[in-house]
Amino acid sequence: MTLNWKLEGEAKLMSTLYEKITTKSAKVGVIGLGYVGLPLAVEKAKAGFRVLGFDIQREKVDKINRGENYIGDVVPEDLATLTKNGHLSATDDFSRIGECDVVAICVPTPLDNFKQPDLSYVVNTADTLSSFMHEDMLVVLESTTYPGTTEEVLLPILSKGGLKVGQDFYLAYSPERVDPGNLLYKTKNTPKVVGGCTPQCLKHAKALYEAVLQAPVFAVSSPKEAEMAKILENTFRIVNCALANEMAVVCRKLGINIWEVIEAASTKPFGFMPFYPGPGVGGHCIPIDPFYLTYKARSVDYHTRLIELAGEINDYMPEYVTARLQDLLNDERKPLRGSKVILLGIAYKGDMDDVRESPALKVWDQLEAKGADVTYFDPYCRSVKRKGKAYESCSLDEDMLKKADAVVVTCAHTKGVDYNLVLEASPLILDTKNIISKVTGVDIKSCPKLHLL
Repeated sequence: MTLNWKLEGEAKLMSTLYEKITTKSAKVGVIGLGYVGLPLAVEKAKAGFRVLGFDIQREKVDKINRGENYIGDVVPEDLATLTKNGHLSATDDFSRIGECDVVAICVPTPLDNFKQPDLSYVVNTADTLSSFMHEDMLVVLESTTYPGTTEEVLLPILSKGGLKVGQDFYLAYSPERVDPGNLLYKTKNTPKVVGGCTPQCLKHAKALYEAVLQAPVFAVSSPKEAEMAKILENTFRIVNCALANEMAVVCRKLGINIWEVIEAASTKPFGFMPFYPGPGVGGHCIPIDPFYLTYKARSVDYHTRLIELAGEINDYMPEYVTARLQDLLNDERKPLRGSKVILLGIAYKGDMDDVRESPALKVWDQLEAKGADVTYFDPYCRSVKRKGKAYESCSLDEDMLKKADAVVVTCAHTKGVDYNLVLEASPLILDTKNIISKVTGVDIKSCPKLHLL
């Protein structure tokens, strides 16, 4: 009789949170209100959940509570409406985690100077979370990390208070799939992958995302598969970016137009996907995520040679751009040292203001080390912090361009840049993104001052 009562009690407890999720009466907490966390919080609130965002930066908290948006992928009107009607609010008081039925962890997972994973944000968040956890709570880690983190790092911390996973609380991993600036795929319509520590964990996490997204939710057998899926996605990209960059270097030496080659190869309807060269790779995923696997693979005595080589090739590109510009200036009988160089676009990706891991900043470092006088123009990044100092975007007018010795296009913005003016007024242009000929229609072969990567 006692055993039956216990089983019935556990079944009732397990169904309580599930019912809250499926009826959208659960209160959802989102820890980390950056490029991943804020769009996720907004979509959960739009779906009908009451959402409480957590962040250690008071400025972000205050902006959200005032209905002020600071993330490009969030519609400002949506945020303003959600905060006004009480569906979304934010706090830096982490004791309020106890109010939540569901908690999503969306904190940074950077690499250190030796390309080793820095899980301090995840660990600190877990420590704080463990102090305020309660029974019948779902925790989902969304931060990108190496396979095993959820079960080997997060679970022991969350269990130290005596709660049993799959019985007293539920733990899952579902990797973020944010592509900043993507006009087609946003948080709401991007398919989700989820893996739970137990079948009950998976059941609750899958129900959560199905209640929020207008996209399929793909369940895998454990958090490790979900963690590895994210790594595979971005390893695919880093390797192919490296291939495109290496082909650009080889084609330059052979006197071949790499952009024309890629365009020609892209006509094949199968077996080829176009990737394009550039001054390097940037953002919060491609330069970072694959090296989490490199770190983890060493624990099983395996070296991910392809990932490491791809990283080396991509890391070389800022140096290659600098050498290429130096050669072009040399042809004009000008030294790089003392030359005035304008970097056109400082963001890592076109039509956005994100400078995380931007290769343009690395090109800047290389040029400055060679003695060049570097300024930048970016219609999306009016100011940027670099080496502890703030820099302001210059104006892009005829006088500024004519005074420069060279312009290096390091980001393919399609808005806010007068490429016709750049083409007309600049004495020398190195276009690492092949954007000028696309916008202006100029034939690269008939324009001696315009050069490609």
